[in-house]
Amino acid sequence: MTIEKILLVDDSKTELHHLSEMLTKRGYAVRTAENGEEAMKRLEEEVPHLILMDVVMPGQNGFQLTRAITRDPRFQHVPVIMCTSKNQETDKVWGMRQGASDYVVKPVKSDELIAKIKALESAKG
Repeated sequence: MTIEKILLVDDSKTELHHLSEMLTKRGYAVRTAENGEEAMKRLEEEVPHLILMDVVMPGQNGFQLTRAITRDPRFQHVPVIMCTSKNQETDKVWGMRQGASDYVVKPVKSDELIAKIKALESAKG
């Protein structure tokens, strides 16, 4: 599977800008959402190949949103990478239990994120 379209979900405009720029420079088409409600709206407009999900957001948090997305038949095939400052092992385990495919801790290192995206592409074939 080739990952070309990515949905970034983060309540931080700075983080959205930073990640968008990093990914666009690598040739990805990026859409953004600042909260769970906006993310669901974006998903219904166009299904991405990958979702990068922050955890700490107002309203629905990233764990809850990931669980909702990965259990929805329309979107369950879309991998989610948790992208958060929560760096405890328990957070990572909980994120994976909600359906995340991988977990990256902020500040995101470009090479690490791209390697995880490439690994997902290889795994999905």
